[in-house]
Amino acid sequence: MRESCSIVAGSLKYIKDFIKEGITTGEIDRLIEDFILGNNAYPAFKGYGSTRKKKGFPASACISVNEEVVHGIPSGRKLKAGDIVSVDVGALKEGYYGDAAHTYKVGSVSNKKEMLLKVTEESLYKGIEKAVAGNTINDIAIAVQTFVEGSGFSVVRDLVGHGIGKNLHEEPAVPNYYSTANNFRLKAGMTIAIEPMVNYGTYDIITLDDGWTVITRDGEPSAHFEHTVLITNGKPEILTI
Repeated sequence: MRESCSIVAGSLKYIKDFIKEGITTGEIDRLIEDFILGNNAYPAFKGYGSTRKKKGFPASACISVNEEVVHGIPSGRKLKAGDIVSVDVGALKEGYYGDAAHTYKVGSVSNKKEMLLKVTEESLYKGIEKAVAGNTINDIAIAVQTFVEGSGFSVVRDLVGHGIGKNLHEEPAVPNYYSTANNFRLKAGMTIAIEPMVNYGTYDIITLDDGWTVITRDGEPSAHFEHTVLITNGKPEILTI
């Protein structure tokens, strides 16, 4: 887990300097794939979700721009100044997964996008603070939701974080909003992916016809930050940092 998470974190640091006006999302994806393969790991998202009737995700990273919430498919789209771009990366090494995401600025961005990024990233760390043995998933969810909504934004309801380990997605689900169903109690040794997806406007989302890309229903921007976290009896350990 530590190795796979370290590779994910390294890939997100590596691409930071490449995210500039004019680069395509496809070029970013190729840089990430090369980085992961160069570290003797496999890009966990490539082919994910494939069945006999359906092809899996066609790229190594999910790259989502502006109103795209998550699962954006890399392409020839060029980034423009003022864009925000979420890059979500997973790696598989020796049977264990790591998963993290960061939303980057392309040059200078509007004040509203700046605040959206700040609040989303801070909400992630507020959730992580509650990820300790003995707490419940709701403790994480309430910390994220209270901060996000208190800042005037909304948390996506239809997509959630997750357990992670020998599978990319495992139980428990880790929502970013309070629910009576979120009373799963955390134990030391668990690893979970906490990932607030925060919209500037409504939390309603739509999946496009490509079957993957999720966008905000109102067309307003969205931000996404994620870490894989180890639950301990004390301070949680962020593995993807």
